[in-house]
Amino acid sequence: MIEFDELRLKLEGMKNEVEALRDALGLEQLEKEIEELENSTTLPGFWDDQSHSSEVLKKISVKKGKVEMCSTLLAQYDDLLTLISLANEEEDLSLLEEITEGCADFESKLSAATLSTLLTGEYDSKNALLTFHAGAGGTEAQDWNEMLVRMYTRWGEAHGFSVKMLDFLDGEEAGLKSAVLQIEGVNAYGYLKGETGVHRLVRISPFDSSGRRHTSFASLEVMPEIDDDVDIDIRPEDLKVDTYRSGGAGGQHVNKTESAVRITHIPTGIIVACQNERSQHQNREVALKMLKSKLIEIKEREHLDKIEDIKGVQKEIAWGSQIRSYVFMPYTLAKDHRTNFENGNINAVMDGDLDGFINAYLKAVSLGEIKN
Repeated sequence: MIEFDELRLKLEGMKNEVEALRDALGLEQLEKEIEELENSTTLPGFWDDQSHSSEVLKKISVKKGKVEMCSTLLAQYDDLLTLISLANEEEDLSLLEEITEGCADFESKLSAATLSTLLTGEYDSKNALLTFHAGAGGTEAQDWNEMLVRMYTRWGEAHGFSVKMLDFLDGEEAGLKSAVLQIEGVNAYGYLKGETGVHRLVRISPFDSSGRRHTSFASLEVMPEIDDDVDIDIRPEDLKVDTYRSGGAGGQHVNKTESAVRITHIPTGIIVACQNERSQHQNREVALKMLKSKLIEIKEREHLDKIEDIKGVQKEIAWGSQIRSYVFMPYTLAKDHRTNFENGNINAVMDGDLDGFINAYLKAVSLGEIKN
C-alpha cells in the first residue's frame, strides 16, 4: 500500500545516518573499553581509593549509556521495518497511525543521538554553571533576567537534568538582578555552551502604565563545572571571603546566620557566590568550585598558559555579543542571530523549547560555519 511504502522509503533513507552514528560512537571499541574498566574493578585495592573508583564507575556508566542508546535505536529501526512489512502485507491500515508515530519518534531520537556525537570537547560531558545578569533598565531588565532563569530551568527539567539555584540577588521591585544555576547531568555543558551571550527581549512592558514597547537585555555566561581532581593553583592569599545572610525563604536558619558566601579572586576581580547550601562551609566549597570552573574556562577560551594571565576578562565575558532576540510585539518570534534559526512559538520557547536553537548552533560549529 502506498502509505506504508512511503514510510518504508523514508525510514530506509535514514539508514546511512544510522550507520554513521554506529561508526561515530565506535560500538566495538566502546564495548572493549567497558570490559577493561569492569575488569579493573576486580583488582586488589581498587575500592581503597574512593575518588578513583567513583570516577571509573562513572566512565562505565557513561559508556554503557552510549551503547544502550545506539542498540535501542538499531532495534527500533529493525522493528519498524518489520512492522511496516507486516502491515503492508496484511493491508492493515489500523497500524498506520502507530507506525507513523514510531517513525517520527525514531527520527527525533536519531537526530538527538547524532547531535550527542558532536560533543567531543574536553568539558562537554560536565555539568553546567549558568550565571545570569540583568542589563541596564531596572525592573524591566530584572524581570527579563528572571524569565531567562525560568526558561533554562524548564529546559533542564524537560531533559531529565537536575537544576539547582546556587545564588541569586532579587530585583528592587520584581525579577532578579543576578542568579547562578547549576544544571547537572551528562553533556549539560556541551549542550548549553553556545548559550553564552546577550539575550534581547522586545515586548509591551507590564511595568509601563502607558503600554509602550520596551527592549531589555540580560547576559548569560555558561561554564563547565570542573571536578575536584583537576589541578589548579588558587592561593588562599588571593581570595577575599565575605559572608552574608541568605535571601529568600528559609526560616530561622537563614534569618539568623550568615551562611551565604561570596569569594573575590583578587588578581582577576572575579566574584562568585553561593547561598543555596545549609552551612557556610558547604557554600564556601561550592563557591570555590565555581571559581575554579570560571578560571579554567576563561583560561581555555583565551588560550592562556597560566591562570595568572587572566586580567579583567570577566567583564568581556559577562557582556558578550548579542546572540538571540525574543520578540513578543508586534509579532512573536525568537531568532538566533548566529545561525538564523527561529521559532515563532514564543510561549513554547519561554517554556524551555530550546533544542532547535541548541542543535542549529552545534551543527554550525561542527561544519565550521561559526566558531565555538
